[in-house]
Amino acid sequence: MIDGVKTKQLRVIPDERGYLMEMLRSDDPLFRKFGQVYVSVAYPGVVKGWHYHKNQTDYFTIVKGMMKVVLYDLRKDSPTFGELNEFFMGELNPMLLVIPPFVAHGMKAIGTEPGYLVNCTTEPYEYKSPDEFRITPHSGEIPYNWERKDG
Repeated sequence: MIDGVKTKQLRVIPDERGYLMEMLRSDDPLFRKFGQVYVSVAYPGVVKGWHYHKNQTDYFTIVKGMMKVVLYDLRKDSPTFGELNEFFMGELNPMLLVIPPFVAHGMKAIGTEPGYLVNCTTEPYEYKSPDEFRITPHSGEIPYNWERKDG
């Protein structure tokens, strides 16, 4: 696991009315602070990424569909510099993924339905000077192939 990345399996509590899934609480040991919450939707087969932040920590949960979320450690002083992690997250594997600054991340909806990501960030988005840095997903700058792996 990339240094500083954390996961938490989430519990789905179903009943005859539907279900509840708690993602993150202020008294959770993983919680740092609140910046904002947003939803990002990816259509099947679409890659959204790579991007990273210099200050912000992300808290990803896929609340509908399934997504492949991939992380790459860009921190030269990290014991896991250059390492990749893959996570298959969503309705079939409900989890919270904590992504620290300078860890590049991307996601791809897998299956036939869009994937819905809820991200709770530690910082609000700064429109005039965003803490968001992009790397083209298929450039090869990060050694990862987004194609499906059959076999």
